[in-house]
Amino acid sequence: MITSPNETVLTDVRDGVCRVTFNRPQALNAITVDVMTALKEITGQLRESKDVRVVIMQGQGDHFMAGGDVKAFKTMLDEEPDRDKTAEQFDARLSRVHATIENMRAMPQPIIASVRGAAAGAGVSLMLACDLALAADDAFFTLAYCHIGTSPDGGSTYALPRTVGLKKAMEIALLGDRFTAQDALDWGMVNRIVPAADLEAETDKLAARLAKAAGHANTEAKALLNASFHNSLTDQLDAEKAAFIRNTRTGDFYEGVTAFAEKRKPDFTGE
Repeated sequence: MITSPNETVLTDVRDGVCRVTFNRPQALNAITVDVMTALKEITGQLRESKDVRVVIMQGQGDHFMAGGDVKAFKTMLDEEPDRDKTAEQFDARLSRVHATIENMRAMPQPIIASVRGAAAGAGVSLMLACDLALAADDAFFTLAYCHIGTSPDGGSTYALPRTVGLKKAMEIALLGDRFTAQDALDWGMVNRIVPAADLEAETDKLAARLAKAAGHANTEAKALLNASFHNSLTDQLDAEKAAFIRNTRTGDFYEGVTAFAEKRKPDFTGE
């Protein structure tokens, strides 16, 4: 069972799919300490889960996530005039966010971002940390950090150059301009655009497809692709060989080969 420590993030597990929902629609799902705490704990549970095969991340209501709660930042600054102490508070908050990103990268399950409305600041960072992203045609994006006088967090400066290239990443980060779902698709930040009315159904369809796939194979593929940015070719080839050999010991491999020979669809069980 995947559970949340508070109501700011909801979890629901069905048929091997865990839906993680940011639950502050009145504030465009902006991140608070409670949200950070919940996401860290939930992703930590998912990292160890043997039952969940796919994860969906989404926002409650009309928006994915509008980044950090800047109103809460203002309250912090007003209540604590000592800038060193304020910096310590942000250090503790960002440690939770970054632990979440590390959990997401290390999780064996593929993660789908289901994005409607606004994805700003840390919302963009979380979307980039997901393995696949579907965007509603009404979605819009901005990294936004520069508008409040700070630099990006949440791994966005790691993911963006690898996704869109360095020059485009510089533009997104330094200018903080708003861009559309079509821009995000053209730049490789999302996989597909779907009509807003169909987003939930299309997300469920993709999640169900992944849940029926060979789980061990997808876990190994996710790890290999993430490691490829750091490995030499020789190291990557060695890692591919080791992963392939591990997969040959699984029941899914035997089922996949047998189904291919028998000209039928495989029935993968995750064994």
